[in-house]
Amino acid sequence: MGANSAGWRRIAGALLAAGLIPGLISGCSTTSEATPAVPRQSHAAKGSAKATDGPDGKGSRDGAAGTAAAYRRWGITPLAAPPAPPKTKPVTLRADGDIPVISDIPVKDRVVFITVDDGAEKDPKFLTMMQELRIPFSMFLTDSAISSDYGYFERLRKLGNGIHNHTLTHPNLRTLGAAAQKREICGQQDKLTARYGTGPRLLRPPYGNWNEDTRAAARACGAQAIVLWRESMQIRNMQYQRGDKKLHPGDIILAHFRGPSDLKGTTMTEMTAHLLRRIQEQGFTVARLEDYL
Repeated sequence: MGANSAGWRRIAGALLAAGLIPGLISGCSTTSEATPAVPRQSHAAKGSAKATDGPDGKGSRDGAAGTAAAYRRWGITPLAAPPAPPKTKPVTLRADGDIPVISDIPVKDRVVFITVDDGAEKDPKFLTMMQELRIPFSMFLTDSAISSDYGYFERLRKLGNGIHNHTLTHPNLRTLGAAAQKREICGQQDKLTARYGTGPRLLRPPYGNWNEDTRAAARACGAQAIVLWRESMQIRNMQYQRGDKKLHPGDIILAHFRGPSDLKGTTMTEMTAHLLRRIQEQGFTVARLEDYL
């Protein structure tokens, strides 16, 4: 074990000092499904010794101890570290042919994927939370919601979070003809490419409503997959599409950029903390969607 063992002892010491070791080695589940042992290395233990820029452009606290302390500040037990991204991606995206419509990723690891839609709420505390915790998530953005502050989402993108297409104005695409759908999807594809430098690979149709015209427009506009979801985060709990009301490996979870006016007084950071607790309670951790497709 050598240097790796010594490095872990240093990290473990930092986490013990922060009072977080019990959260790393114990697990609980709200389901009847047995919860596997949580890997001993967590998101908190993955912090490097190098300072990184925070949302304000200043250095964040260094290393594992700083990340562990951040989890404490947000009232969350550190999540287990996700496995290394697969060498062969479970979902293959192609630039030609029919594009897939996916609600989950076919994996055996107990990982789930967080996606956040629209962009109406631009809470600066959420920027700080994501900078400190480094939880990966994917953004599906609507231009009419984000146009008042494109820079907010650029700062989230710089943390490693992907930006994807959620149309220009958030219509129910199934009520539109083929040409109107293409304007909505291609228009947002062009806007996001111009603003953020890369064309989105993924499309989420508003309300999850799509038809074959949607798929044809998505392909013509440069998207390579339509991404739906298995669970949606509300305020404190999730709504499940499956009858067993449990997370499954590879599930895609829907959340929104929302604030107290939509969340009955709850902030976006509080909603996110509830979401992370619900994930952890069922023995899962969070991986980066773009690493799997």
